[in-house]
Amino acid sequence: MRFRAKIVDIGCLNHFTRVVNTISKLAKTCMLRLTVDKIYFILSDKVGNGGVSMWCELSQGNVFDEFQVEGVAVADNEIYLELTPENFSRALKTAQNAKAVKIKLTNKHCPCLTVAIELPSLSSSSRIVTHDIPVGVIPRKLWNDFREPRVPDFDVSIYLPVLKTMKSVVERMKNLSNSIVIEANLNGEMNLKIETDLVCVTTHFKELGNPPWVSENVSQNSTQERDPENMAEARIDIKRLLQLLAGQQVNPTKTLCNIVSKRIVHFVLLHEDVTLQYFIPALA
Repeated sequence: MRFRAKIVDIGCLNHFTRVVNTISKLAKTCMLRLTVDKIYFILSDKVGNGGVSMWCELSQGNVFDEFQVEGVAVADNEIYLELTPENFSRALKTAQNAKAVKIKLTNKHCPCLTVAIELPSLSSSSRIVTHDIPVGVIPRKLWNDFREPRVPDFDVSIYLPVLKTMKSVVERMKNLSNSIVIEANLNGEMNLKIETDLVCVTTHFKELGNPPWVSENVSQNSTQERDPENMAEARIDIKRLLQLLAGQQVNPTKTLCNIVSKRIVHFVLLHEDVTLQYFIPALA
């Protein structure tokens, strides 16, 4: 297996750094899947067991000047690695003014992602800072555990309000309860609710709009037959929601939320070349 990549453009480097920073806020460890066309960051905790799940994909052609992947076989030209995204994020923080950044899969006592950062220098010779990030190589027999999650047969899909606004609302609510109810309907209305024995607080958002999903993405019993006024709702861990809102640095052009009543909330953040999906299971 071989992997090497290079970023020269400072704008592309900053963009990639923001993506990695976002992932580091959402997952302590994750899978890094490398293919010829894309990079994936995957967290596949079993949602049915109460864990969150994440799927982030990035088109490499819009970021890297050089990108080479040689997988385990011609038919399976992919590489799956387990890494701590915080380590990757720390390495890229030293590259803010870099002339170039090279990323390479190496073997130094253990498999590593080696990040070599070429920094500007006053002399003719350049300075190179190297970070070796330990990774685990995932065998091919386990790859099926990290396939793209299926879009759930949701009851309601709705565009989210400005994330900064939503974050400030949720931050205030977290002092009142450990859980939050998200409810929405097909009239573009969404509510964030806190319900405890002592207090009930609701923030209303209107005219958000509902995505025009293609019919085959939607179950027969789902949105097509649903009364637009009816709210679909799910109660979720407020810290997990805040983790997503506070950690994201991707600057998405569109954000939306799919709700499967009392089961799961599926968030989708869309940028030009980045898609981030985040699944939070409902609390019993």
